[in-house]
Amino acid sequence: MSAQQAQMGMNRTGVMTSPHETKKLLEAEDALNPLFEGEPADFVDIKVQSITDADRLGSVPPPASLKGVVKTGAKMLTGSKPQVFLDKLSKRAAYERGGTRLYDALIVKFQSNGPGSSGATLEELTKIRADEVAHYHLVVEAIESLGGDPTAQTPSADIVGVETMGLMQVLNDPRTTFSDCLNAMLIAELTDVDAWNLLANLAEDVGEDELASQFREALLAENHHLQHVRSWYQASVVNQAT
Repeated sequence: MSAQQAQMGMNRTGVMTSPHETKKLLEAEDALNPLFEGEPADFVDIKVQSITDADRLGSVPPPASLKGVVKTGAKMLTGSKPQVFLDKLSKRAAYERGGTRLYDALIVKFQSNGPGSSGATLEELTKIRADEVAHYHLVVEAIESLGGDPTAQTPSADIVGVETMGLMQVLNDPRTTFSDCLNAMLIAELTDVDAWNLLANLAEDVGEDELASQFREALLAENHHLQHVRSWYQASVVNQAT
């Protein structure tokens, strides 16, 4: 399968393909009775009411061990909010687990389509995938060290599953090329870099200096991932265009 995605073809999605039919469509829209006869502002009011009435997305469970209760209580006495840190740790665990699956799908796409003109190699992709697994275990151990439950789905962990759903759809779509998938992975890696930086800063803020150091090591690895994916994607697009 060719890595060249942008080719001329019988694309009829634009209105300029058939100006006459487009005019008829617009005339029919004016003639039909709208399903909702209120003002545009009424839609906003409905959304605002829905937001006001909505329950919370979720919660952070209390520590499951005595050690965790003591540690969390001590941090709360100093004015910090360890539950925020635990929530972001759970989010990172969910994201790294999802990132591993993204790279699983990217490797399959690579094996099916080949590297094209990206310069990527199976060895490098496999190495990045292994880093994602290691980072997942790092976060799980951090949650356990604080007395938390790494299997709990906290609010941020819930959100990240929705955030990455579109990326996974791109990777698993049989019609997408390896270059298309690299674009999706670039989005994932940009997010990952910022998230690890935030996590390291939060660890320092709650007095977990050792964790902060480990998270900054992970951040260095994620920056390397970003550099690789960015260069592969740029090379694939430039070489397609020339």
